[in-house]
Amino acid sequence: MTAPARLSPGDPAPEFTLPTDTGDQVTLAELRGRKVILYAYPAAMTPGCTKQACDFRDSLASLQAAGYEVIGISPDKPEKLAKFRERDAITFPLVADADKAVLTAYGAYGEKQSYGRTVTGVIRSTFVIDEDGKIERALYNVKATGHVAKLRRDLGLD
Repeated sequence: MTAPARLSPGDPAPEFTLPTDTGDQVTLAELRGRKVILYAYPAAMTPGCTKQACDFRDSLASLQAAGYEVIGISPDKPEKLAKFRERDAITFPLVADADKAVLTAYGAYGEKQSYGRTVTGVIRSTFVIDEDGKIERALYNVKATGHVAKLRRDLGLD
């Protein structure tokens, strides 16, 4: 497997309909007209992913006040996502991409470096999608800690 194709500003955001932690479905098309922050993370209930999800949770009110919807995406099953949501009081949708097709379409699944080795997995990434369904920002290999604060600065919210 080679490095995944990456999205760039102006690209159409790949459409998706995925199951959530609550058993509902989220469809990108239904969010048209709103700004969306879609962030990809490797695994629910791991230390880095928990820190990142809690940072988004703690910033959610101000992100929503600025017109952004937040969605987390991982290859976890909805049942594991539900436990993650309950354990850490996550207040935004977590979607399950078990076959990794959406993660791959966004360039957030493929070869990456981990502790000096090349492995295949989820590439921690964040995508800001505008009201027309176009990529406004595509951020790859982001850090779990401090990323939300940097994103807020980049979006002019701080």
